[in-house]
Amino acid sequence: MEIYSMSDPAILREIGQRLKRRRLEKNLSQQNLAVAAGLNRTTISEIERGAPFGVLSLIQILRALNALEALDAFLPPPGPSPLQLARMKGRQRQRASRQPPIKPDKGDAQW
Repeated sequence: MEIYSMSDPAILREIGQRLKRRRLEKNLSQQNLAVAAGLNRTTISEIERGAPFGVLSLIQILRALNALEALDAFLPPPGPSPLQLARMKGRQRQRASRQPPIKPDKGDAQW
């Protein structure tokens, strides 16, 4: 599927169909999912048909489906920027710096 060639309503329909498939994989009715997500059953039905919805509703549905990990695939945590990586590259630590030997205190027991 080429997502960039799709219209916004088509993307919403695709998201709705994916949520519906996940719901059916979990063997949940729209009513049961709505109760678990704290939403109305008609809201679930509309989302599955491709109606616009808010991010909060998506989070509630994913939580109820035990699928919040999908958000990591959707928006992965940002890593260091390429510029930061370039700056750090020359200064990566290769070994620990030299430390003076640790001397035991005179009051400590010797083994």
